[in-house]
Amino acid sequence: MTALPPPDADAQAHSAELAAAIRQEIRASGNSIPFSRFMELCLYAPGLGYYSAGATKFGGAGDFVTAPELGHLFAECIGEAIAPVLEELGEGRILEIGGGSGVFAADLLHHLQALGRLPERYCVLEPSAQLRQRQREHLQKVLPAEVFARVEWLDRPFEHAWNGIVFANEVLDALPTTRFAIAEEEVWEDHVALDKSDAFVVIGRPADALVTAGVRHVERSLEQPFAEDYRSELLPQLPYWVQAVIGPMQRGALLFVDYGYARSEYYQPQRSDGTLRAFRRHHVVDDVLAWPGLQDITASVDFTALAEAGTGAGFDLAGYCSQASFLMGNGIDRRLAAAEAHVADEVAHLRLRQQVKRLTMPEEMGERFQVMGFSRDVEFGHAFLIGDLTYRL
Repeated sequence: MTALPPPDADAQAHSAELAAAIRQEIRASGNSIPFSRFMELCLYAPGLGYYSAGATKFGGAGDFVTAPELGHLFAECIGEAIAPVLEELGEGRILEIGGGSGVFAADLLHHLQALGRLPERYCVLEPSAQLRQRQREHLQKVLPAEVFARVEWLDRPFEHAWNGIVFANEVLDALPTTRFAIAEEEVWEDHVALDKSDAFVVIGRPADALVTAGVRHVERSLEQPFAEDYRSELLPQLPYWVQAVIGPMQRGALLFVDYGYARSEYYQPQRSDGTLRAFRRHHVVDDVLAWPGLQDITASVDFTALAEAGTGAGFDLAGYCSQASFLMGNGIDRRLAAAEAHVADEVAHLRLRQQVKRLTMPEEMGERFQVMGFSRDVEFGHAFLIGDLTYRL
């Protein structure tokens, strides 16, 4: 494999500035901070974090490619799934968590307009000022003025009663994750400290009551207890995060797409170092402490934990399946045929078919990515008619 070149001088200076801020917090916090806090600063520190600064993240020129960046078929299938919910609600909003490049919102709104099912408002909860600006510029350029007028950006979730749909694609994997380890049958939590040369290092600290309870809750649902030195990830804050983004929703649906596993697969004995990794320039980087602010840090999603969080928030589990099953159940074959009917040259046809392959093939996104939906006082089971995986939860 070709070695990943070091960042350029400007990027290194940017990373050094964030690293200095993290070191300052470590010293002020008793010489260590939880890994989850380190990850939060690396990704979201204002103006410096990976998602808060201005570098390109998405697509071929960035660090990774998300499903919406491959083409419009993914968003159209999401539109097919949620249009009946919008019809049932009569009037409803869509809340997208993390808007990426804005491509998904544009493609989805185009398709919902074609279906006659536009939401009354399309709201994007986006913490990055730079990404907000890119999203706004893209949407203003490609959407009809009357559709763009329905789009707005939020600083926080809705505070008053609302009906609609929450959508999050590749958001949960970027929530700051707790890293835990088992030592002498006790639960420890990974912290980040500084060594004698001021470099970041991982050390263990006894876990607090919340983390310990979370680990023991997971352990009770497994066939055997965690082995000595087993290390993995946990999102004890996930139920609170779900409650926060829903806000005071009265009726509607939640739809999450991400890579991950049901709990029994996530915490397999052989996966003894968890799922944590970093991405930079389409390369997986093992050193998650390197180049703060310049690489994406991510962990797979425990979909059993998500099911618990969603139902704990008062929603019904509408369905759980692979991305391939979800897209096939929501008409990707029909969307492909419709798209091919509008292009004449073979190169365009080939690109469309390649898009479908990347979205649905098991070795691509088809099986690695999973889809989970929830509903409250609306019908959403129609979106999950193929490939039910709820028995794995």
